[in-house]
Amino acid sequence: MSWEKVKLGDVSESCLGKMLDQRKNKGTYKPYLANVNVRWGSFDLDNLQEMKFEDDEDERYGIKYGDLIICEGGEPGRCAIWKEELPNMKIQKALHRVRVNEEMDYRYVYYWFLLAGKQGALKQYYTGATIMHMPGQKLKEVVIDKPPLDVQRQIGHYLESFDNLIDNNQKQIKLLEEATQRLYKEWFVNLHFPGHENVKIVDGVPEGWTKPSMNDIADYLNGYAFKPDDWNDKGKPIIKIKEMNEGIIPTTPRNDGRAIPEKYNVIAGDILFSWSATLAAMIWDSEDGLLNQHLFKVTPNNGVCREYVLQSILKTLDEFKNLTTGSTMKHIQRGKLKEVFVNLPSQEIMDKFASIADVYREMVLRLQKQNSALKEARDRLLPRLMNGEIEI
Repeated sequence: MSWEKVKLGDVSESCLGKMLDQRKNKGTYKPYLANVNVRWGSFDLDNLQEMKFEDDEDERYGIKYGDLIICEGGEPGRCAIWKEELPNMKIQKALHRVRVNEEMDYRYVYYWFLLAGKQGALKQYYTGATIMHMPGQKLKEVVIDKPPLDVQRQIGHYLESFDNLIDNNQKQIKLLEEATQRLYKEWFVNLHFPGHENVKIVDGVPEGWTKPSMNDIADYLNGYAFKPDDWNDKGKPIIKIKEMNEGIIPTTPRNDGRAIPEKYNVIAGDILFSWSATLAAMIWDSEDGLLNQHLFKVTPNNGVCREYVLQSILKTLDEFKNLTTGSTMKHIQRGKLKEVFVNLPSQEIMDKFASIADVYREMVLRLQKQNSALKEARDRLLPRLMNGEIEI
């Protein structure tokens, strides 16, 4: 089916966010979105920064429901629809705000960008030899398909139904993970574990417990030192810090893995711990991959449950930050794992914690598998809907 083609600048108005300049910025501190806060289809709002905005800048840099927030650099074109997740939000210069006119459905335009990003169709609008950007003028020149408005709305509504289910699952996942964190803190930090009323505390540790270092409760495998020549677009994804933050994306490099020792394989359920740049830890939940250097794959010792190790890492991240070294890229030296200590319970308490936390984790992994299936189904339908092959 042949649809009209238009330039994005002819059916929308757009602007870049505000430059962060501590010396020149005036006004009241307000939260803003930066490039790092924008994912494909969603926003990471856990660690928002603030800068000063004057009252007359609210209209220019403010965003409202239905605005498309598009990355100018990093992965140019990556975008999400703002749905008033938080009030009074602004954007930094690394982001474009695109507000479509009455001829376009904002959901349809988002899904057009999602497909274009997957197919590499946005690269023709990039500038820069090493670091790619999509400046405002290039963004306005992006040529998109323009089906009739009712068709746009049908496509947007249908594809959005998949993402709404994914979003609901993500909310459940967050609640389950928060429940595990609260349980860990109550039992192993506040020491309000089952039967604590009848246990003596000796030197700050319950009787029958120990206080080992993080190095003593698990094995830490540093990833494989992949070279640029090892990167291609086929095989298993190479799991780096970026993939920990964003998941597997179209630009994630791959390798067939034949020359990589098996110990560097990553599967769903593995604990990953980044020890350079940005300290973070998680349970891997995506497709099988290959572990890149600067990440640890963490294997709990016998008798120590996976969730206890993960929560111990998360609980001690601030301590690790104080032990990082390096002037440009901060990282943890392997020996520093011996300098951070945790409360290790008796096996009876460990098993009780595992009986609860492992159930939560299995629920999380099940929801994550559902999300993977929903994304796969959406992505199969996406090109067929956007080119008119399927009519709704």
